[in-house]
Amino acid sequence: LMFGFVAYQLWGTGIETARAQNALESEFEELLAATPPPGAESAATTPDTTSPVTTDPPTTDPVTTDPATTDTEPPAAQAELPVVEEGDPVARLEMPTIGVDNIVVAGVDKSDLKKGPGHYPETPMPGQLGNAAIAGHRTTYGQPFFNVDKLDIDDEIVVTTLEGRFVYRVTGQRIVSPSEYEVVATTDPTTATLTLTSCHPKYTARERIIIFSELDSAASSATAAEPVINYGRPFEAASAGTDDEDDEVDPTNTVVDDPVIDADSDSETGDELDAAAQAGGLGSVAVNTEIADAFSEGWFSDPGANGQVLLWGLALAAVGILSYLLSRRTKRDWVGLTVGIVPFLVVLYFFFQNVNRLLPPNL
Repeated sequence: LMFGFVAYQLWGTGIETARAQNALESEFEELLAATPPPGAESAATTPDTTSPVTTDPPTTDPVTTDPATTDTEPPAAQAELPVVEEGDPVARLEMPTIGVDNIVVAGVDKSDLKKGPGHYPETPMPGQLGNAAIAGHRTTYGQPFFNVDKLDIDDEIVVTTLEGRFVYRVTGQRIVSPSEYEVVATTDPTTATLTLTSCHPKYTARERIIIFSELDSAASSATAAEPVINYGRPFEAASAGTDDEDDEVDPTNTVVDDPVIDADSDSETGDELDAAAQAGGLGSVAVNTEIADAFSEGWFSDPGANGQVLLWGLALAAVGILSYLLSRRTKRDWVGLTVGIVPFLVVLYFFFQNVNRLLPPNL
């Protein structure tokens, strides 16, 4: 059973991820098909100027227009994205040099990373200004980031979202401690970058491997858009010292108040944090303190698995006992083994699956 569980960890978890990826791929393709390409909507609304347009002379006095109001075109509106919940598909991630092609889901919780690489909601989406960050398993659940250490400088990382296809070039690699969250924070809100995170070394969770990359605008299908944090949803207030009205996203979805304020400090109000966020942009503490390690959950972090472990453990014992009694009754061991082996393995898979819920996500 012990060796069987190790095998389940290394390979069996991939079955669950492969099934999730198949469903996510179909869902993401449907989203792409239902989303007009960038610029299509504005092109459709642009009047045809190839033929003359006859207009009646004005019946009222002409209105004098201030030239200053006509010289500047309105900024391009952010693409209207569908409502996103944790676990939903948000992008396709491809790394041709190491053979990676996965659907990225929203969120980096344990349940999200079982489905595939996960996007940190507190960071911009790929293809947007700021530092987009994606986490992925290295040895379990399909091990999408197994070979990220083999990425070389200038290698392509291609991310397809509903806003276009964006090509990033690897700029560096770094090994950090699990507590160095700042590596996925935005330091330059005027540049579009992408950071990948995973456990290091392989088969351990002692450190984190970080892959840095920068957008190659010439190779991308669209220019970097204004950032949207947390998929445009408001952050929830998490501690005393803030009012609900101070914990909502900015109407432009580009600056977010920090909903988490140190309970020992009452020197900063929500308004002050908002001012700090506006001054520091996406690289400010007001946004970055929301970022946490994607693999930081500890042992028994999913208490809901306890009942399932007990249930499947009892079912496993029942199959074993019935197989043994059948062998004794027929006086042939092979009869009990033949009848019980398939049910035993099926129940064992679900037993392992629920035991795995009690382990840290990085094991």
